[in-house]
Amino acid sequence: MHPACCPPGWRDNEFMVGDERLGLGEYLRRRRSEMTPRDRPGASALSHRRVPGLRRQELADVAGISVEYYTRLEQGRASRPSREILTALARAFRLSDAERDHLFRLADERPPQPRAPAAEIRPGLRHLLDSLDDTMPVTIHDGRLDMLAFNVAAADLFGPMFGDGPYGHNIVHQAFTSAGLREVLGNEGVEQIARVAAAELRKALSLYPDDERLRSLFHELSTSSPEFGSQWERGEIGTWRSAMKRVNHPTRGLLAFDSEMLHDPENDHWVMLFTPRTLSPTPLSTRQQAGDEKGGQHAPAHFPVRPSAWL
Repeated sequence: MHPACCPPGWRDNEFMVGDERLGLGEYLRRRRSEMTPRDRPGASALSHRRVPGLRRQELADVAGISVEYYTRLEQGRASRPSREILTALARAFRLSDAERDHLFRLADERPPQPRAPAAEIRPGLRHLLDSLDDTMPVTIHDGRLDMLAFNVAAADLFGPMFGDGPYGHNIVHQAFTSAGLREVLGNEGVEQIARVAAAELRKALSLYPDDERLRSLFHELSTSSPEFGSQWERGEIGTWRSAMKRVNHPTRGLLAFDSEMLHDPENDHWVMLFTPRTLSPTPLSTRQQAGDEKGGQHAPAHFPVRPSAWL
């Protein structure tokens, strides 16, 4: 008897254990039953059926495979489908990325890797970024380590985040090329940011091995930065989800933050939150009011350098 929280057919984890072909067949049958005739190209919107879903022949036509082979897939009698067949089925069923990945896993195949991170930030993340303007610094970068957005609090704390040139928005490039980082971060901070940057770039290259921008970035750093070469030789890969960071602010002195990384896997976007650990910066709204009372304009304090988003 399966738990009440689980859907029918999930008994004993049958989708992922044992004969994967049976789990795949049941998944295909369920998805087909949820489709309507209007999902079939050229079908009339007024089409009606006594039995819900598309017929096997109709689904096979949409996927571009033979109905005989599709029938064997549903019945668990077909050999392991190729990645091309799975891609055609995912397209025919109009699966989301998560549903497509599940289909591939049921067929004992590794889900396809995305070609590139999404270009647009989800509206919810954009709202989160803006709503924390007076609370904490927040930055968003993508899986290729390009800075996508940051809020007012982050701009006030870190100063200019973008440099010049083709990699001016890339935080790995900044980590190895920005002048004056040691003055802002100290010896330990500079070592930390360089180590994390190299490990992050290795992960990005493994996710997007054919990305020309990342390959060019790697080539440039390899030929121009001895420090990058030293860090790369460590062979580390991955993401530091949490860390304590110290920043030597030009007007507020030494500040400490707990940084936390949150991931939007569908778009491959990373949200970085900086929570004050020791000294709480004066809220921006308070500084703005003080500036208005003096008849002046609020101007965020900026570093004389362009530090990375990993500060």
